[in-house]
Amino acid sequence: MSNRRTGLILDFGGVLTTPLLPAVLAFEQREGLPQGACLTALYKDEEGVRITSDLERGAVSQTEWNEFAGKMLGVPADNLMGRIFGDLRPEPLMINAAAAARRAGIKVGILSNSVGLAPWDLYDGYELEQLYDVVVISEQHLLRKPDPELFEITLKLMDLPAEECVFVDDTEGYVQAAEQLGLAGVHNQDPRQTVATLSELLGVDLAAS
Repeated sequence: MSNRRTGLILDFGGVLTTPLLPAVLAFEQREGLPQGACLTALYKDEEGVRITSDLERGAVSQTEWNEFAGKMLGVPADNLMGRIFGDLRPEPLMINAAAAARRAGIKVGILSNSVGLAPWDLYDGYELEQLYDVVVISEQHLLRKPDPELFEITLKLMDLPAEECVFVDDTEGYVQAAEQLGLAGVHNQDPRQTVATLSELLGVDLAAS
């Protein structure tokens, strides 16, 4: 494949971290909730979808979301977002691949839908500003994926056209939104496969140590 692509844009949660769903399921088990309770309350309920979207756009705070979600789930609101995602860990294969891409001269950016930055910071400890060329957190732009404008902002900061960039996300709909703008899309379901696909798309062996 062509190696003319010179930009790589990565989602954060579920790409540079371990998958989100196992963390949520572990939270439900710890709290004594039925499996799928979070999905039902927050992603299938109309009001839950609305407030989560508002959180991603920075229209409500994480504390406000915690209060709402706590009532929906019947659990304490204190640091609820942090408790839900407490089992997330860095995904070394993807983090190392991103570093290898940068060493090869490829610009690497982060494009992440926010879950709020306080009281719990999803990005704490990942040194995003130091390790990546561009960092776009949705709430700081009052937008959320899959809004095309947020992708356009990211491309502008990358100083690259869409056709030279690859976008990776664990949410298929966001990958499709990127592809509609001309980016090459990769739906991350397995880090090893994602690294192999990116290596081919970028013309660089990102699995090399």
